[in-house]
Amino acid sequence: MEKHLTLPFTSFNSLTLFTGLCLGISAPAYAQAADNAEKKQDDTLVIEAQAPSLYAPGQSADPKFTRPLVDTTRTITVIPKQVLNDQGVNNLTDALKNVPGVGAFYAGENGSSSTGDAVYMRGVDTSNSIYVDGIRDIGSVSRDTFNTEQVEVIKGPSGTDYGRSAPTGSINMISKQPRMDNGLDASVSVGSAWFRRSTLDYNQMLNDTTAFRLNLMGEKTHDASRDKVQNERYGIAPSLAFGLGTSNRLYLNYLHVTQHNTPDGGVPTIGLPGYSAPSAATSALNSSGKVNTHNFYGTNSDYDDSTTDTVTMRFEHDLSENTTIRNTTRWSQIKQDYLLSAFMAADSNITRPNSDVGSWSLGRVANTKDVSNKILTNQTNITSKFQTGSIGHDVSAGVEFTREQQTNYGVNALTLPAANIYHPNSDISIGGLTRNGANANGTTDTAGIYAFDTLQITRTFEINGGVRLDSYHTSYDSATACGSTGRGALACPAGVPKNTPITTVNTNKSGNLVNWKVGALYHLTENGNLYANYAISQQPPGGSTFALAASGTGNSANRTDFKPQKAKTTEIGTKWEVMDKRLLLSAAVFRTDIENDVEANDDGTYSQYGTKRVEGYELSASGNITTDWQVIAGYTQQHASVRQGAIETAEGSSSLPYTPKHAFTLWNQYQVSDDWSVGGGARYVGGLSRGTDGAVGTPSYTEGYWVADAKAGYRVNRNLDIQLNVYNIFNKDYVASINKSGYRYHPGEERTFLLTANVHF
Repeated sequence: MEKHLTLPFTSFNSLTLFTGLCLGISAPAYAQAADNAEKKQDDTLVIEAQAPSLYAPGQSADPKFTRPLVDTTRTITVIPKQVLNDQGVNNLTDALKNVPGVGAFYAGENGSSSTGDAVYMRGVDTSNSIYVDGIRDIGSVSRDTFNTEQVEVIKGPSGTDYGRSAPTGSINMISKQPRMDNGLDASVSVGSAWFRRSTLDYNQMLNDTTAFRLNLMGEKTHDASRDKVQNERYGIAPSLAFGLGTSNRLYLNYLHVTQHNTPDGGVPTIGLPGYSAPSAATSALNSSGKVNTHNFYGTNSDYDDSTTDTVTMRFEHDLSENTTIRNTTRWSQIKQDYLLSAFMAADSNITRPNSDVGSWSLGRVANTKDVSNKILTNQTNITSKFQTGSIGHDVSAGVEFTREQQTNYGVNALTLPAANIYHPNSDISIGGLTRNGANANGTTDTAGIYAFDTLQITRTFEINGGVRLDSYHTSYDSATACGSTGRGALACPAGVPKNTPITTVNTNKSGNLVNWKVGALYHLTENGNLYANYAISQQPPGGSTFALAASGTGNSANRTDFKPQKAKTTEIGTKWEVMDKRLLLSAAVFRTDIENDVEANDDGTYSQYGTKRVEGYELSASGNITTDWQVIAGYTQQHASVRQGAIETAEGSSSLPYTPKHAFTLWNQYQVSDDWSVGGGARYVGGLSRGTDGAVGTPSYTEGYWVADAKAGYRVNRNLDIQLNVYNIFNKDYVASINKSGYRYHPGEERTFLLTANVHF
């Protein structure tokens, strides 16, 4: 949409009038002069300029990335608020469907289901590399986007940017902040399976430099595709800003989210392509057909409760027009406890009272968690632009001090009845969780320092680089209740009563991580460039989780004396701004080599000889094709493989699991008229291999699938518009995620609709 900037000219020349009066000009002459002045006051200068595209933010909101996205030598996908609104997206996992090859493809171990935003990217679990405003966000919860301005997905090693992180990328959610205007945006949504959601975004200027913003959210729904799976969440996010428009700015933010959900353990893979009965005794399953994907194998006692509380204070001071210093302090706590009744579908867990498959049942196991995650951090960053001779500099540097704490509380074991394979009974209660006194405690203290610089050697050539040093110390202790049964059971010492907590681990680990990156960019034209980038990223044993030091220096994959895992990434790409610089086109080829991967030896010990490689290319487009036509799209082809080490996929190939070779995503919206808009999109996820744990007869892969969505919007008046979103419009039946053993999977959501009324003042 074109915007007109109107600038009035004050043409009444007071000096001329004063001189004329002194000379005693005639009344007619004065009248003519006044008339001319009045006419000139009505003159205006009209400047026509294209409004920036709401689908293509030109800059990352993280000050560590100082250059515009078009000149950033990395593959970065930004999902702005407008895209989330148009798609009716309300959580992080759904937002990431706009990024090819990124998704929740992994459903957990056999008896342990993944919860929350379980994200895989370029062959690696990235769930522990999720950040909010550049600060690590720990916890296995589902993150709502009601207080999110945009989501930034940075592919490639992010160790230089954020410290220890997944070797293939990171995800950064940018929070909404107070603005220098007054406005209210509210929405009410209803949809399939009694979906109900409402949000409020209210911004109020208190004076010329102070503003208050309040975001509220409430949602309650049943899963349209899954019986008895319900979700309920509420959120409040007030924020206050002082000094807006001045050189000193203070932001105060608070976020609280409460969730009461039903965890979902999935459905058996019986009847899927690649399934075969685990033994001759169960061979009837080969022809018994698929189970109803609506079946719920949990119980009435299943629940997943969590609370998130985050307090943030950020102070910004402009030292000069080109130099700004920022200091951010954040305290955050996520508490989560859940009971998930998963089923075990191995041959030994199938009960067969007679030859009728309809009477057969699967053993259930209680998957439990009672955990508290806390983080306290203080981060200082300075950005500056300056010249040294003919060379321009664009600098970002800073120091960070962070303490992360996690406490896992042990709970008493629960016994669950079996579930019928085809007609499970979930109308049973097994009680709740009770702590048994055992626990596991982890604390990681990190001090980091970094510096990045982009050197503008000439008008067309730039070199950038950066280095980060992190010094960390992790301590870990755990106690296990003795006398239990199952995996990891601990026998009680002589004379010690059953369920007595016994200390099993008490250890610590310290180390330093040095990560760095270097890149070069050449401007082929004013609109396009060619770039290359190389980076080193490391993370300690156990990765970003508190598995570090879990088993001391003994025989463990997380031994504290192991070297950090190292990732080396090379990327060559090109970026172009076209259509009046409102459409950004990107293309890149990449290769990531991962070293020091831990592998099991034949004698049961562990060594660090494993290497992996993820390579491929990615294409993307975001912005406006025309004034009325907006698009965000991407395609990736990736080959992820084990170069040296044990095979990780059930099908026996060298591929890495949960990594589709081909992935495509497209969403576009067209403004048909002033009042009507239509939108639609499609995404493709290629078939992927699952992991391996020795399971017999289960599918070793999932098939690729296409899913299409659509939207129609109508503007009733300047204060009200209505939109209808339809998801999976062709009602495609597909596997969204599969677990490591292949016994369980989560079916994709069937066709649903969402009707939303949006109010603006």
